[in-house]
Amino acid sequence: MTIILYDLASALPEKAFAPNPWKVRFCLNYKGLPFKVEWVEFVDIESVYKKHEITPSKNADGSPSWVLPVIHDTDTGVSMHDSFAIAEYLEGKHSSPSLFPDNTIAFQSIFDEVVRRTALKSVIRFIVYDVYQIVNPASKEFIRRTREPIFGKPLEEIPPKGDDAVAQWAKVEAEWGTIDSWYKKSGGPYILGNTVSWADFVTACWIISARAAWGQDSPKWKDFTSWHGGRWGKLLGDLEGYQKIE
Repeated sequence: MTIILYDLASALPEKAFAPNPWKVRFCLNYKGLPFKVEWVEFVDIESVYKKHEITPSKNADGSPSWVLPVIHDTDTGVSMHDSFAIAEYLEGKHSSPSLFPDNTIAFQSIFDEVVRRTALKSVIRFIVYDVYQIVNPASKEFIRRTREPIFGKPLEEIPPKGDDAVAQWAKVEAEWGTIDSWYKKSGGPYILGNTVSWADFVTACWIISARAAWGQDSPKWKDFTSWHGGRWGKLLGDLEGYQKIE
């Protein structure tokens, strides 16, 4: 069996940068499942859905939501989207090692959504222009066309500056401090103590995406990985064995 993982391309040497496809990549590597990656530009995601006859989710305005990841299982012919649904599918076919040990799937489904809102809401202004800079030319126009109306300003003006940057960056640290407090309660490096699970891949996908966008030598990345006793850089290090890109 080989899984085809559709992921967003970038101009980076390793290409991978998008958080949600990273969740699935972590899962595939963790379970030791063979997979290959098909790299997609933002403007071509719709064609992936149509190729595999996948019905997209809906945006708030009722329009189709063309987002990745998407997988195609060459063994079963199953094609699907949504990282959590994909994780459930992989768990159903290959239960060991488990992504949801000790019947924690309900908790972990909630954790996924809470981390997404916590991690994204504070950092988005610090990352959207950096993502624009690392994507291929084919995707730059898409990002500008779709993101500028959301923020009501040109991409170049979205990142906070001056005192506003200081204040907003403090909010990022505080929001990640909330996630850190959950990890502290676990008594181990992972959210379930010494056991790796889906929840850790959820957290790590945002960290690895930030590293890709900012670069390992950037002041933002160095500051981010110094917070909370260096937890976030250490978490990526602990999960290094599950980061094979393809």
